[in-house]
Parts: sequence; structure tokens; C-alpha cells
Amino acid sequence: MPRVLFIGDIVGRPGRSFVIKHFSELKARFRADIVIANAENAAGGFGLTGSIANELTEAGVDGLTLGNHTWDQRGFDKEIVHLPQVCRPANMPENNPGRTHLIIDKNGFRLGVFTVLGNCFMGGKSDCPFATAETLLNELQGKVDACIVEIHAEATGEKVALGWHLDGRAALVVGTHTHVPTADGRILPGGTAYLSDAGMTGPYDSVLGCTQGPVIAKLLDGMPRRYTVASENVQLWGCVVEIDAKTGKAVSFESVSVKEADF
Repeated sequence: MPRVLFIGDIVGRPGRSFVIKHFSELKARFRADIVIANAENAAGGFGLTGSIANELTEAGVDGLTLGNHTWDQRGFDKEIVHLPQVCRPANMPENNPGRTHLIIDKNGFRLGVFTVLGNCFMGGKSDCPFATAETLLNELQGKVDACIVEIHAEATGEKVALGWHLDGRAALVVGTHTHVPTADGRILPGGTAYLSDAGMTGPYDSVLGCTQGPVIAKLLDGMPRRYTVASENVQLWGCVVEIDAKTGKAVSFESVSVKEADF
């Protein structure tokens, strides 16, 4: 049965260097057949670039997902169309460039992967994540053996609701965006593995990946500050789901975390 490692939001150079440096060991440790990672913070903490996407996929990552920072890096709207292993959130406006989903084929097992943006407290322009997820799951029927749905959202309740809504129709519904790993991972009654937030892959001696000082100062006086990616205590957080290729449902699920000292 195929096993998929999902890596939580990669933050800046520390996060992506950790993934690249330890990729072979990570894949072996978790016996992963397919590796998916959220990379929307991989470029300086905000967005993604073509060169960084290529670094991660050349290291072995099979698919890269994005979120509300998709267009933060100048020129990425031109680059994304040339990156076949990257998909932007599916419920962004239709005229946004880039793929709405990925189909990853490994040893005859076809995995569909897509992300939807939450609507609660997120800002920006996006369609209903529930309707978009339903539409894509219907479109992918017969084209894939299982699907992973990522919900990149602020509100935990919205994430939980989507998990229940898609129970039995996806192998995994996993939340990202808050950079804080949650402890509610499980397999729902219909066979869909669920986790509210996978956490981040980056420096944990930080405020969500950024150096503490500027963030705290802005919270104290409201004045704008320049945020930079921190560097200490880099960790990888995410989850692993084992999938029954015949039913497309989860057989086992576990949250995972790895530190530099673990290697």
C-alpha cells in the first residue's frame, strides 16, 4: 500500500535546506513512496520562485502546493506555468495562471493532489473551498486512485468542517497555513485521514518562522517592521498516510516531526 509523506509549510532557506539535505533519509525513515510539500513560504518566508521549486523537486519532492502567498514573489506568475510539479490553490479566480491540481503517478498508483484556500479571516479573492473541492473530486474520478486535499486556512472550524464534508471521498484532508502543528490527527469513520494543521518546516525558535523581535515590536506599538526568517532550531513537521489503492481510503495515519539531532 502506497505511503505519502506530507511536509508542512516550508519556511525560507532554513526549511528548504533541511528538506534537501535530509531528503533521502526522510523518505527512508517514513517509508514514503510519494512526498508532497507546501512551499508557499519557501522563498524568504513569502512565496515561491521557479529556481527554489526546481531545487526541491530535484531533491526528490514529487509535488509542491501553495497558499495565500502564491503571488508574493515578483514574476512567479510567469514561472508557475513552466513548473509541472507545482499547483496553486484551486479556488483562486480562473484567470490565475498555474495548475489547479496535480496527478502524481508512482509505480502505477495515481495520486490526485490539490489545495483550497479557506474563506474565513483570509482576505484575498477565492471561491467556496467546499464547492471547489467537490468539483475537483468529481472531475478526478476515474483519473486517480486516491486524492489528498489540502485546506490552507486560518479558521480551525472551517478545516474540521471540510474534513467531515469530504470523509470517505479523500484519502487525506490536511490543513496548513497557521504554522502550528495540531494534535487532532486521526482517521474519520468514512476512511479519510484528517489533521487540522501539519505545522511548519523551518526554525521553531521564532514567531511562525520569523525572528521574534520585529514581530513583538509591531504587536506592541503597531508600527510597520521588516520581517526576516529566523534560523535556530529547524524542525520538519507533517504527516504520513498509508492508502489502500483499491478504495482510495486511509489505512493508517501518523503525525511526524524531525529535528537535526535526529539524524
